[in-house]
Amino acid sequence: MGRMRMEEQWWKGELAADIHQTLRMKELKLPVYKAHSPQIGMRRYFTDLLTVLSSRCNLCPTARHLAVYLLDLFMDHYDITVKQLYVISIACLLLASKFEEKEDRVPKLEQLNNLAYMCNVNVVLNKKDLLKMELLLLENFNWNLCLPTPAHYIDYYLFASVGEKDLHNGWPITSLTKVKAFMEKYAYYFLDFSVQDYAFLNFRPSLIAAACVCASRICMQISPSWTTQLQLLTCYSWEHLAQCIEMMLIYYENDVKEASNLKKQVTLQQQVVGSVNHQTTTQVLFQQSSYPPLAQHSTTLSQFQSPVQDLCSAYRDSLQAHRPSSLLSESASTSLHSYSALQASLQPSVQTLPIQGPITMQVAIATEPRHCISMAYGSSYFSGHHSYTARCFDR
Repeated sequence: MGRMRMEEQWWKGELAADIHQTLRMKELKLPVYKAHSPQIGMRRYFTDLLTVLSSRCNLCPTARHLAVYLLDLFMDHYDITVKQLYVISIACLLLASKFEEKEDRVPKLEQLNNLAYMCNVNVVLNKKDLLKMELLLLENFNWNLCLPTPAHYIDYYLFASVGEKDLHNGWPITSLTKVKAFMEKYAYYFLDFSVQDYAFLNFRPSLIAAACVCASRICMQISPSWTTQLQLLTCYSWEHLAQCIEMMLIYYENDVKEASNLKKQVTLQQQVVGSVNHQTTTQVLFQQSSYPPLAQHSTTLSQFQSPVQDLCSAYRDSLQAHRPSSLLSESASTSLHSYSALQASLQPSVQTLPIQGPITMQVAIATEPRHCISMAYGSSYFSGHHSYTARCFDR
């Protein structure tokens, strides 16, 4: 499955429907995730660690998602020490990359040790221990690593995510290519959410992938939100997807709010620095002359500065009065933003590990796990017609 994905885009081939059906049959046999691991509080950290390692090794999304899924299943059945979790995590990444990638793209032991050192991981792996751990994992999974994840379905569903009859803000789509490019960014953005919170493991992988596409259409204001073609392709109706989509949109709203708050803080900091620089420059350029001023030019320095100060004050007031638009009450922008602007406007709240190596690299660790299911809101996303801000985030 992995090698075929790397050799060609299977979702565009003649066997796409058969491959999709095979994946759907296999996901019916996936083990039930119970979230019983005593170390479940460490899950987000190791998920982010695997994400960083796979990104530095240029692994495909299916390898990254499979590695996290293997770790989830193994942790769910065993009580594992933190030091062993490091070794198991890297072993899961190696097994997933061997299954999904070409041989020359599988990370080497020396490369993984160097990356682990730069991520402040005080564990040095050796070949013998790693092989033992790989065998232990394979025996635990009965030597079967063909475990479908949402990443295995996403490209197949994205291929039909936008149609010629779809509308954007009530108007025909002028460029399907551009809209599909944005759709892919959104879908993978939501796909990354699904791997960060184990609550999504309550849904089937194919349903999560379908929900990623539907949530992307909602955020991009493409109507209808879920088409008959997508329903026939995924075998999921709107009712099947509603709960998963709502969880994703809650995550999305929280990220937008955090990004808006962060952007306001940065703007205010820049404003303070600019105000200090302006005052310094004004003091240098407009020092009181040693000569007596002429009568017709008797305007004082305070009078000269007041318009500038009033303008800055008004601008600060406008920033303080502004609040991030809620997805539940504000109408969205009427056009698609450029990817660079969207990327700049949406950054998650993270902490970073200290780096000890010569190469600049950071591991994103969430301040605390966020569980969407436990959140209570006054109204549902689906209680009426709502518009959503068109934003995108490239992980």
